[in-house]
Amino acid sequence: MKKNLPENRDGSVVKEPLIHKTAVVASSAKVGENVRIGAYAVIGPDVELMDGVEIGPHAVIDGKTVIGNNSRVFNFASIGLEPQDIGYKGEQTRVEIGTDCQIREFVSIHRGTKKGGGLTRVGNGCMLMAYSHVAHDCRVDDKVVMANGVTLAGHVEIQEQAIIGGLTAIHQFARVGRNTFIGGASAISMDVVPFASAAGNRAKITGVNVVGLRRSGYSEEVIKAIRKAHRLIFRAGLRLEQAVGEIESQFPSVAEVQCVLEFLQSGQRGICR
Repeated sequence: MKKNLPENRDGSVVKEPLIHKTAVVASSAKVGENVRIGAYAVIGPDVELMDGVEIGPHAVIDGKTVIGNNSRVFNFASIGLEPQDIGYKGEQTRVEIGTDCQIREFVSIHRGTKKGGGLTRVGNGCMLMAYSHVAHDCRVDDKVVMANGVTLAGHVEIQEQAIIGGLTAIHQFARVGRNTFIGGASAISMDVVPFASAAGNRAKITGVNVVGLRRSGYSEEVIKAIRKAHRLIFRAGLRLEQAVGEIESQFPSVAEVQCVLEFLQSGQRGICR
C-alpha cells in the first residue's frame, strides 16, 4: 500500500526535517550529510556526527565524541558523558564509535580517563542492545554483539565478533577473546580465551564456539586445530606453561591457534577455566 505523504501546495512531497525543531545541537558540533537528529535529542559542542548518522529522540551525545558513518543511536541513549571514576578531574578525553553500529535504547557509553589512555572505543558494525553499558577506557572491537543489559566495567577489552549474552557483567581489565560466545547472566572475572564458549557465575569454559566459527566462515581444518589447542589448555591436565609449549610445537603455522597463544601470553588477570 502506498503511504500518503503530506504535500506542499505545488504538489511536491514535504520532506521530513533532518534535525527536529526541538533538538538542541551546539553550534560548534560537526554534523555530516544526511544526519538525522530526533526530537529533544542533545548534541554537545565537541561532538562529530559523520555522514548518515541517526540520533533518536531524547538521546544525549556529549564530550569529545565521534560517531562514524551510518551508525544509529536510539532513544534515550547516553554517549560521551563523564566517566564514573572518582579520579576523573575533567580532563579532555574521548569516545569513538565506528561505522554501521546500532546503539539501542538506554545504552550508556562513557568517555575515557587520562590514566586509562583517554579513549573509550567501539568498533565498526557493533550492536549494543538496550540498557547495555560501556564504561571508561573500554575497547570493543568490530562486529561485537552485546545483548540487553550487558555491563562492561572500566578498561575491559572485547575482541572482534564476540557475542555476549544478556545481563552479563565483566570485571574491570578483563578481556574477552575474538569469536567467543558468552552465555546470558554470566559473571566474567578473568579473561576468556579466543574462540571459546563460556557461561556461569563465575564463568567457566564450556567448549569451543563451533557454531559461531562456522557461521564466520572458518574451515573445518582450522576449527579442528582450535579444538585440539583448547583441549590441551583445558582438558589435558597440563599447567598453562606446559600447554603453551605443546601448542607451540604442534601448531606453528595455524594463525588462529597463534592468536590464542598471543592472548595467553599477554594476559594479566589469568583465564577462565
